[in-house]
Amino acid sequence: MGEQPIFTTRAHVFQIDPSTKKNWVPASKQAVTVSYFYDSTRNSYRIISVDGAKVIINSTITPNMTFTKTSQKFGQWADSRANTVFGLGFPSEQQLTKFAEKFQEVKEAAKLARDRSQEKIETSSNHSQTSFAAKMKREMQETPSVRLCVVLQESGRETPSSTRASSVNGTDDEKASHGGPAEAHLKSENDKLKIALAQSSSNVKKWETELQTLRESNARLSTALQESAASIEHWKKQFSACKEENDQLRSKIEELEEQCNEINKEKERNAQLSRRLQELETELQDKELELEELRKQGEIIPELMSECESVSEQLQAAEKKNKDLEEKVRTLRTEVEESKHRQTNLKTELKNFLDVLDGKIDELHDFRQGLSKLGVDN
Repeated sequence: MGEQPIFTTRAHVFQIDPSTKKNWVPASKQAVTVSYFYDSTRNSYRIISVDGAKVIINSTITPNMTFTKTSQKFGQWADSRANTVFGLGFPSEQQLTKFAEKFQEVKEAAKLARDRSQEKIETSSNHSQTSFAAKMKREMQETPSVRLCVVLQESGRETPSSTRASSVNGTDDEKASHGGPAEAHLKSENDKLKIALAQSSSNVKKWETELQTLRESNARLSTALQESAASIEHWKKQFSACKEENDQLRSKIEELEEQCNEINKEKERNAQLSRRLQELETELQDKELELEELRKQGEIIPELMSECESVSEQLQAAEKKNKDLEEKVRTLRTEVEESKHRQTNLKTELKNFLDVLDGKIDELHDFRQGLSKLGVDN
């Protein structure tokens, strides 16, 4: 079946600035589709996002990855294979929560798939080691003398020609002539051969494990190459279809934009005409009010004329009264000046009278003192 989408959402995509490792760089001009894909053949999960013809996210999820919420609507994760950090800005907190939960679910699934693959590798390795050990044991049982000689040659050990001849091509007479020392020497050589056989079997196990690992890696790589080729063809087809659909949508958008521009222009014209109409209506109302005021003022003019004539008559009478009052003021001023002059004269005469009175009082006082002295003398 290949890769199939299992979860899709929309978000703004960001990548960390490779130079500063601090600032976020927008990878998309607007919100794009971000999807989880599951590959059943390789049992792997990926996050993929495409902006037009550009792939902006292609991140394979591993059990070591962690999705971190840095705010209510923003989350991020690090991809060591791509050597970058991806960031997603969501329209709402609920969408961010759903994406994070799906990330955790996919991460657990990837971990489970990795554990299963490791168990399969260990099982196949143990099986290959067991079969190889059984095979070596059967061969050693079938031809012990020849196998021992071969192992000795491979391990770089040299045996005496007499011992090798006796162990391989010896007769009963020669065995009897050699006796006990030869058997002891053979036992020691057999022990050495067993040690060399154990070392060689361990090396063979290691080589067998490495060979099996390389075979499995090659098989996975070939499978992955075939799958990637198939997925590339699939994506090429999807890309061409999306490109055609995108071109159609762009043409429709351009047509709609032109229609919207025309509608906006008509709306602006209508708005200008409505504003001009309101201004004219306001001016007309103002003119009507001014005309009504002028009519009212025209009705008041005769009354104002009569009032003006009466006011002018009153003014003339007031002027006459003012002239009479001015003459009275002049006479009063003259009388006041004359009264002031008379008052000055009276003050002078009163002062002279007071001076004379003071002198008379002094004389009277002197006369009283003289009388009092005369009374005392008598």
